[in-house]
Amino acid sequence: LVSIWEEEHEVTLAQQQRDAVIASLLHGVVILTGGPGTGKTTVIRSMIDIMGKQGLEILLAAPTGRAAKRLSEATGAPAATVHRMLEAQGREDGEMHFARDAECMLEADVVIIDEVSMMDIVLMQHLLSAVLPGSHIVFVGDADQLPAVGPGSVLKDILRSGVFPCVRLTQIFRQNNRGTIVLNAHAINTGTMPTFTGNDFSFVSAVSAEEAAKQVLSICQSLIEEGHSVMDMQVLSPMRREACGVDALNRTLQEALNPETEDNASIAGFRSGDKVMQIRNDYTKNVFNGDVGRIVWIDTEKLIVQYTDDVDVTYTRDEFASLTLAYVMSVHKSQGSEYSTVILPLVRAHHIMLQRNLLYTAVTRAKKRVILVGDRTALFTAVSNDRTRRRYTLLAERLAERI
Repeated sequence: LVSIWEEEHEVTLAQQQRDAVIASLLHGVVILTGGPGTGKTTVIRSMIDIMGKQGLEILLAAPTGRAAKRLSEATGAPAATVHRMLEAQGREDGEMHFARDAECMLEADVVIIDEVSMMDIVLMQHLLSAVLPGSHIVFVGDADQLPAVGPGSVLKDILRSGVFPCVRLTQIFRQNNRGTIVLNAHAINTGTMPTFTGNDFSFVSAVSAEEAAKQVLSICQSLIEEGHSVMDMQVLSPMRREACGVDALNRTLQEALNPETEDNASIAGFRSGDKVMQIRNDYTKNVFNGDVGRIVWIDTEKLIVQYTDDVDVTYTRDEFASLTLAYVMSVHKSQGSEYSTVILPLVRAHHIMLQRNLLYTAVTRAKKRVILVGDRTALFTAVSNDRTRRRYTLLAERLAERI
């Protein structure tokens, strides 16, 4: 089947990629992991084509709306958020109810979940309870990225348990315009300092957090003057506090890039034209935690946000708290997204968050350009520090005992 697919599509899969496709056909649960540029998307596409031709019903999903959209664009197949696939509904008591569960299971022969590292143990439990016995599940993700914001470390625990077939893609394929970014991401992941050889991966020196904040602003202004949209660039920060933290930098960039005027007054901290982010799932509005858009209308009673898929969403005054400025966001919030340009301040004031997996996650968000701003000591600390806060779950041990 794999050879036939290769002939039809004039594609030759690497041996690891072939192993992954074959494993998905032979086993009920398969984990596909690997860093950027290792061909995970090609494997998913081939799985969809081959299984689809066998008449199997396939569902694709990812933990966030942005990751689901990326998955759909990359594969050409429809993809949903895990919440949407499970038909999540908010209840009046604020709790979440899933219409798809053990009583009303998903009608699918194959379920493929991308960006599994972002899933916490609660959402994983809801997903697995809704999968029909005998179905195939393919978990895809990069175990070296940051763990989920919620409890657990599901992908790492499943891998550590060793009870399911796992294919780890290690061969890096040529990238059109992400070559330096991908190579540096893999270097960082092995504890090697990145190389700054061109415009697509650069370092701007700053001796203090305050100077770094000024440099970040200057870079953003220069990019806008070059014709880049504020929606195509993303400043990421390891922390919320300090001069280079999310909160202070958001205010700095808002004042400089979208200043208050007589015609554009600030209402509840927002202005027309501001880049904003939804910070909680809202199933009635069909917007989800991490969705980013731009305010296109605001008055004292309401505001309207246009999201990236040209969907306008109206917020009443009491719903403004569901939004926050998004000129800058935390690295955690950026997971599952891609941006043309990523700007990342790295300063010693953020020392407790200077970790390898955080730097690796930030760098792999960029499609065309990475600009690091700060001092090289902070960069060296981040690259060298592979100690992450251990999550004690016992999931790996329980899987090993029961399976």
